[in-house]
Amino acid sequence: MADNWQPYVLLLIPVIITIVYKYGPMYGIQIAFRNYNPGLGITASPWVGWKWFERFFRAPTFDRMLWNTVKLSLYGLLWSFPVPIIMSLALNQLRFRKLKRTVQTVIYAPHFISTMVICGMLRIFLSPSGGLINLIAGTQIDFLTEAGAFRTIYVASGIWQEAGWGTIIYLATLSSVDASLYEAAKVDGASVFQRILHIDIPCLLPMIILQLIMSASGLMSVGFEKAYLLQTDLNRATSDIIAIYVYEQGIVSAKYELGTAVGLFNTAINIVLLLIVNRVAKKYGDVNFV
Repeated sequence: MADNWQPYVLLLIPVIITIVYKYGPMYGIQIAFRNYNPGLGITASPWVGWKWFERFFRAPTFDRMLWNTVKLSLYGLLWSFPVPIIMSLALNQLRFRKLKRTVQTVIYAPHFISTMVICGMLRIFLSPSGGLINLIAGTQIDFLTEAGAFRTIYVASGIWQEAGWGTIIYLATLSSVDASLYEAAKVDGASVFQRILHIDIPCLLPMIILQLIMSASGLMSVGFEKAYLLQTDLNRATSDIIAIYVYEQGIVSAKYELGTAVGLFNTAINIVLLLIVNRVAKKYGDVNFV
C-alpha cells in the first residue's frame, strides 16, 4: 500500500464527497419527528414523534397521490425498461460503423435536452391550435387537459428522451462478448435471431437484472419536474403525485417537517422494494447485487 498510495488518494476524493453530500444531510432526518423551529435549530425543536407522518396519511388526497405515483412508476417501468434492451440488440447487429454511430448520436441527443425544454416542446406539439399531433389527426383536442392522457404523455416522452441513453450500458456489455461465440454459431448455421437469443441475451441478463433492481428501488421517486410542468387543474386527477405534494408543502408552504417526513416515507418504501426485488432476482435468476 505504501508503494501504491496514489490510487487511494484518488479514491479518497469521491469518498469524502459522498460522506459530505450523502451521509451528512442525514442528520436533518430528525426534522420529520420534530416541530421544527429555525430559530431554535434542529435539536432544540420540540419532539412530536409521528405527528407529521399521521398528517400525511390522513391528507384528503393521500390515496390519490400514492396510487398516481405507483401507477406512473409502474407504467414507466413496464413500457420504458425493455426499449433500451431491444434497441441495443438491434444496434449490435449493425455492421456499418458510420451508420451505427449516426444512429447512436441521434438517439443519444434527446437525453441532453432539459426537462423544461421537453415540456415546452410537448405543449407546442399537443396544442389544440396548430399542434403537430392535432394537425396529423385532424382534431382540436387539448391533450394536457385530459386526465386520461397524462400518463401516456409522461411515459412516452420519457421513452423518447432516455431510451437511447439507456442503450449505452447494454452496448458496452455486448462489446465484451467473445467474438468466437458468434463465429461458432455461424458455423453451426445459427440465424441472427438465434444468435441474439442464445448469445446476446444470456450475456445481458446480469446487467438487465441489475438495472431492474435499480429501477424498482426508485419506484416511489417519480420525477417531479416533468409532472409539475405538465400539470394543469384539469389533469390533477392523474398528475397529482407525492413529489408535487412535497414541493407544495415543504417548499411553498415552508412546512419542512412534513416534507421531510414524506421524503423519509418514500425512501423507506424504496429500500423495501430494493430488498424484495433483489431477493426475487437471487432466487429465480441466481443473480445477487445487494
